Amino acid sequence: MEIPVKVNVKTTIDEQESFELVVFGRYFEKDNASFLKYEEVNEEGTVRTIVKMAGEEALILRGGAVKMRLPFRLGQKLYGSYEVPFGVFETTTLARKLDFRVEKGGGRVEIEYDFAMQGEHAGSYHLEISFLAEPK
Repeated sequence: MEIPVKVNVKTTIDEQESFELVVFGRYFEKDNASFLKYEEVNEEGTVRTIVKMAGEEALILRGGAVKMRLPFRLGQKLYGSYEVPFGVFETTTLARKLDFRVEKGGGRVEIEYDFAMQGEHAGSYHLEISFLAEPK
């Protein structure tokens, strides 16, 4: 069963730049994993995001105007991709913190990771996603 939620996404890069986004989405559980789906509209168009959390792993999939696949496993360097109209870039993530909690009526995802694109360090990221069930 999908639950409508209000999603707050905060991204901090290198402890300097910070971006915050508040959108509405849906939360559900399936096959021992938890999923959070939401859409955001920016200057490139609409971006659909799915965050999957399962045990010690997380995966962020983005589709639409931005196509991205970012896998996370604590302490491991994992390969993903970032697709733009003129090509696909290889990305790597190295998660230093991976925390996921669900409480009654909401939850929180926190990921701290080093991000590289085409082998070049692109920053240290701190991603905080919190969600609350919408009142019926």
